[in-house]
Amino acid sequence: MNLVSRTLAGGAMIIIGVLLIAIPLLINHLGLLAFWIYGIPVLVIGIFLFFNKKEDKIEQIKSRGGKK
Repeated sequence: MNLVSRTLAGGAMIIIGVLLIAIPLLINHLGLLAFWIYGIPVLVIGIFLFFNKKEDKIEQIKSRGGKK
């Protein structure tokens, strides 16, 4: 993934994860555990995508061709 797609995907997943975690808190109903079950992993994956910079370095090395 390049920088733009990683930023868009990570940002969207962070926003969706926060919304899924906040919905049960906003309506004062903790019985909506399914929102948290989906919200927490989406948030974690979004944060990982947003801040993962090693992948861009790997793509640069592969595009140069490496050893011959």
